[in-house]
Amino acid sequence: MKRFMWAAVAALVMSAPAAFAEKWVGTWGSSQYLAEGDNALPADAQDITLRQIVRVSRGGERFKVRISNAFGTEALTIGAAHIATGTPGSARIDAASGTALTFSGRASVTIPAGATYESDPVDMVLKPLSDLAISLYIPKVPTRQTGHPGSRTTSYRVSGNQVAATDFTNPTQVDRWYHIAAIEVEAKKGAAIVAIGDSITDGRGSTTNGNDRWPDFLAKRLQADRKLKDLGVLNMGIGGNRILNDGSGPNAMARFERDVLSQAGVRYLIVLEGVNDLGTLTREAPVSDAAHKTHVADLITAYQQMISRARSHGLKVYGATVMAYMGFDYYRPTALNEADRQALNAWIRTPGNFDGVIDFDAATRDPADPPRLKPEYDMGDHIHPSPAGFKAMADAIDLSLFKK
Repeated sequence: MKRFMWAAVAALVMSAPAAFAEKWVGTWGSSQYLAEGDNALPADAQDITLRQIVRVSRGGERFKVRISNAFGTEALTIGAAHIATGTPGSARIDAASGTALTFSGRASVTIPAGATYESDPVDMVLKPLSDLAISLYIPKVPTRQTGHPGSRTTSYRVSGNQVAATDFTNPTQVDRWYHIAAIEVEAKKGAAIVAIGDSITDGRGSTTNGNDRWPDFLAKRLQADRKLKDLGVLNMGIGGNRILNDGSGPNAMARFERDVLSQAGVRYLIVLEGVNDLGTLTREAPVSDAAHKTHVADLITAYQQMISRARSHGLKVYGATVMAYMGFDYYRPTALNEADRQALNAWIRTPGNFDGVIDFDAATRDPADPPRLKPEYDMGDHIHPSPAGFKAMADAIDLSLFKK
């Protein structure tokens, strides 16, 4: 009898390999946090359709969309969902490419508070570096919305269920994303690169609807390399983010599991965080030399925690040097802040601490005044790069890091 039962189990396992053969790799992602104040949808925005445009990195022939209610305290109902080819800066879609998104075969889904759901797979050719329009009908907008305010991409809002409409008439426009967290493609090979960071990764200084953040330029470089075009790039930057303390969104340590380790097919991690920690240390008042040393040591400890956790999941972890920010009025950095940055960068550059180094500091600093950004790479506030600066950052990345 036991032999029969084991034989039956073995037969079931061997007869259904396809059910376990799916491999998913992230092609687009966005760090989720609570949409508050002006970043939230207004209280009277009920019974609405949101059309949100995203640009994917790698391509595929089958994909699914992840919808997030991670920061909600009540259930989120998606009454209908639709996906189609779109264009940045426009609510118009290619209707012929459109199809409904479903969840376990159902047109609508209710996502519990704090949860994230994935759509059913969509059989649709997704070209590399193409734009998708994700349309969600939300009958009742929750009080606490999950989203990503720093989209640098325009979204469109209209009344009622218009998810399949070819275009919207007089939509309300807002440069925000709400409740969309990731797009994953089914892939026989390839992997994802996660970039965790602050506003420099999020794209402050880039062109709205221009997709010219440094991770965007990296994705273009990868697609131009025949051996690396199966790599996806996921931008997990949050404006104002810090490593040790909450700011805009949860601190990097708190969001590490959700934004890095849970991403589909992640194999590589780029860490560009720390400038906001350095700047906020003395923004209100000077601190002692001992406090400066302790702060740098605390940041290094946090780096070590990220590295250890990522390596335990089989990831290669690359440290990006903290870029120059002397002259940034909000932080008013002094020589002591600059010494902290140099100490942090010295640790990042030390062989063996990370699995590799991406020297964004060297790529963007002013040779004539190294504590400052190169003028042509400075958007004007002395901390955020311009689109030319973002391209210089991406060009400074040794692509052989992703062939290991």
